[in-house]
Amino acid sequence: MKLYFAPMTCSLSPHIVLRELGLDFELIRVNNKTKQTADGRSFLDINAKGYVAALELDNGNVLTEGPAIVQYLVDLVPDNTLAPSNGSWERVRLQEWLNFISSEIHSGCAPLFNDDIPETTKAIFKQKLFKRFNYLGQILSKQNYLMGTFGLADVYLFTVLKWLPFFNIEIKDWPVLVSFMERIGSRFHVQAAIAAEEATQPV
Repeated sequence: MKLYFAPMTCSLSPHIVLRELGLDFELIRVNNKTKQTADGRSFLDINAKGYVAALELDNGNVLTEGPAIVQYLVDLVPDNTLAPSNGSWERVRLQEWLNFISSEIHSGCAPLFNDDIPETTKAIFKQKLFKRFNYLGQILSKQNYLMGTFGLADVYLFTVLKWLPFFNIEIKDWPVLVSFMERIGSRFHVQAAIAAEEATQPV
């Protein structure tokens, strides 16, 4: 398998999951501006949407969208602890969390990357995000992980919360989230994924 990624993007989530599961894969960096890959291809030929992550399988099929990729990966490894079994009620709860993170946190951050949006408008988006952080704080004040034990939802949340310094959002205002980030960030495979991405050369 090949994982197409760009540093400090949502592709970190499937990258961490690949390592947590012990799966073999090749890591290929993408230039988000030029859409060129480190192996000399046009990323648009791989994923016409033009953004990472993209997982290219050995048979040539390509899967996109982080929440779909990570669920595909966990189902390759029976009896793993990162996700409940497919078809179970607990798996539906996982999908609920992945959708919440995607629509409310990930998408909520998207406008904050846009330099053309005035700061007064960004402040409105930030206030909505803060409400979601308050909700996350309520959950994580009762348990260390979103579903009680470490899993896919925690990896995805960790990935998007790493963007907050770019937006001058002080996560220390939510001490429970600070503890969460430290807890996830201390994991061996999380550190290995971040280090591997940082070690790649720009395209």
